[in-house]
Amino acid sequence: MELLIDISRKSFTVGRPFEPKIDDNGVQRLDRKTRAPLWAAQLVVMDERGADTIVVTIAGEPPHLQQGQPVTPSQLVAIPWSRNGREGIAYRAAEVRPLAAAKSA
Repeated sequence: MELLIDISRKSFTVGRPFEPKIDDNGVQRLDRKTRAPLWAAQLVVMDERGADTIVVTIAGEPPHLQQGQPVTPSQLVAIPWSRNGREGIAYRAAEVRPLAAAKSA
């Protein structure tokens, strides 16, 4: 199940730019549907209640972003997961764009 996140009252800043998402064997993971390479970036999310850090995954060619750069993710979803007695939430976006680019679009 994917849960679409309303980002209208949140701001995002790059904590760590995109890096390849690697499996346990050191191989870059691929999207199950498109077979495009997966990339993950750490984003700092802020709203009126405070800040938190999430890791967002995208498929395809990642944008070149710098630490501290304001960005906006599109179609950001939360995906609850449970495996081997562990559980958490994975975050996935269609893309992550620099904020200036998002405003001019």
